[in-house]
Amino acid sequence: MNNNDIFKKLRVALQLRDDQIVEILELVDFRMSKGEIGNLFRNQDHADFMECGDQVLRNFLNGLVIHLRGTKENPKNAMEVIKQNQEVVRKNISEKAKTEFKPKAEFKPKPKTDFKKKPFNPKDKKPAPKIEIVEKVKFKNGKK
Repeated sequence: MNNNDIFKKLRVALQLRDDQIVEILELVDFRMSKGEIGNLFRNQDHADFMECGDQVLRNFLNGLVIHLRGTKENPKNAMEVIKQNQEVVRKNISEKAKTEFKPKAEFKPKPKTDFKKKPFNPKDKKPAPKIEIVEKVKFKNGKK
């Protein structure tokens, strides 16, 4: 099991989004963009896959401790923070379910026209004129 697998499992277990991971990393003054974080979670055979180094995982774990427990001056209850994350995830899922299947416009079939089309006949097709690209050249290699 490598660092990427550990990072993925923590993300799923704690129900964290990419923007929350960015905030957690900023708690320990480690800057990383959402795109770079997305590259950490890709498959190994993907072109944009990036291996998670020890420094990234270490800073994430240190930031996660601060995120869940708080600081000495401002302590937090870890279970309350996890429940807040779960509520946010449930809210996002319910909003997606409501808006996902609303059609933008009602489907209206086009009215059929009354004109009759002539059936396709290959003989009706006009042949394209032949264009000679190379002139006809007669070679006389010294023979009569």
